[in-house]
Amino acid sequence: MKSDLHSHLILRLLTLYRKPMGGNGVLYPILGFASCVAFIYMSFGDLKLSSLPKGLSLSFVERNGSHFILDGKPLYVNGWNSYWLMAHSMDENSRGRVSVMLQAGAKMGLTVCRTWAFNDGGYEALQISPGQFDERVFQALDYVIAEASRHGIRLLLSLVNNLQAYGGKTQYVKWAWQEGIGLSSSNDSFFFDPSIRKYFKNYVLTVLTRKNTITGIEYRNDPTIFAWELINEPRCMSDPSGDTLQEWIEEMTGFIKSIDKNHLLTIGLEGLYGPKSPKSAVNPGEWASTLGSDFVRNSNITNVDFTSVHIYPDHWFHDLGFEEKQRYVSKWVRSHIEDCDEELKKPVMFTEYGLSNQNKDFQASQREQFYRTILDIIYKSAKKKGSGVGALVWQFLVEGIEEYNDDFGLVPWETPSIHKLTIQQSCRLARIQGLNQQTGNLKQLCS
Repeated sequence: MKSDLHSHLILRLLTLYRKPMGGNGVLYPILGFASCVAFIYMSFGDLKLSSLPKGLSLSFVERNGSHFILDGKPLYVNGWNSYWLMAHSMDENSRGRVSVMLQAGAKMGLTVCRTWAFNDGGYEALQISPGQFDERVFQALDYVIAEASRHGIRLLLSLVNNLQAYGGKTQYVKWAWQEGIGLSSSNDSFFFDPSIRKYFKNYVLTVLTRKNTITGIEYRNDPTIFAWELINEPRCMSDPSGDTLQEWIEEMTGFIKSIDKNHLLTIGLEGLYGPKSPKSAVNPGEWASTLGSDFVRNSNITNVDFTSVHIYPDHWFHDLGFEEKQRYVSKWVRSHIEDCDEELKKPVMFTEYGLSNQNKDFQASQREQFYRTILDIIYKSAKKKGSGVGALVWQFLVEGIEEYNDDFGLVPWETPSIHKLTIQQSCRLARIQGLNQQTGNLKQLCS
């Protein structure tokens, strides 16, 4: 496609632009040309993308029982993770890659991207200290949301990290400790310290009521946002009973819904079962039931609209071969769909899944097999009108952002089998919904 060539050209020029210059000055003309092309591309984009939605052509996604509903019809999701969108929108010379990623997702029929709406403390933080925000970083998030809307992509925005990357709950605990008001230096005090809860509520309030400087729309009123994710992979290991985390989830989900009744809300769970769960045997090991979370108990809260599950057999099993991991993953996915079909009566999204290329027996073809196993089960659930409503791969990237890559990431069009499988899943889910309901990329792609 001509527009794809434009995208790849600008990425290569931008990559060259960011490289250190040699001492002979040869690159100056090239840099000037790259700057001109970058300006033209980022100013006008691909002028032929007339089918893409503009502004508020999107509607809010709603829930009815175990289904997502969009404009009165069931909605199924094929999507991806690009956690780096806000961070990469900070620099005007790299913003073009964010647009390219969103456009590429749309062209594969993907409809939802999960990304971070947090960066607490540290380098280029959104929240510099409790209640103090960097407007320049906020404007980068504004840009991500505006670009997603332009390309017809909805965003699942995560509000804080259980892990230390990008600050997370560790940073909140440090802030309270440094101010001399923290109850404990334990990371888990994030969940029970009243001062830290206040910090986090203030952050949530600020983000949800933020007025986008590009669109003029408050985040809580913007249907580009698919849903809020409370916290990425919450664990409270100091209380294996799960009571501490459960109380925190109940309080925070209630707080979010008191501010924003437009958007769906999920927790960000990995899907682990607690020690009292009749399904604890399905866990990848006994350790998994001691982390203070419980998929069914946590998800069975009124203000939680849909459940989330992560799938990482590489992290869970180091002594199993690929085929054994495949069999376990099938069991894991089906178990959670069963929970939502029979007990929770809520949609389940598999919001992270990936296969590491660092496994000792790794072969590139295994990724397609692994992805297909997950996507086939979701498709079969959707076809039966079950609660399995979608999945988001971890993670997709574009060329030139190696600093955000990991052993799960890939550039989809560089792996034709994955690219083809991704489009296939988008189209078969779209056909369940009815192609006559689709507009733009999906209708053109799948007809």
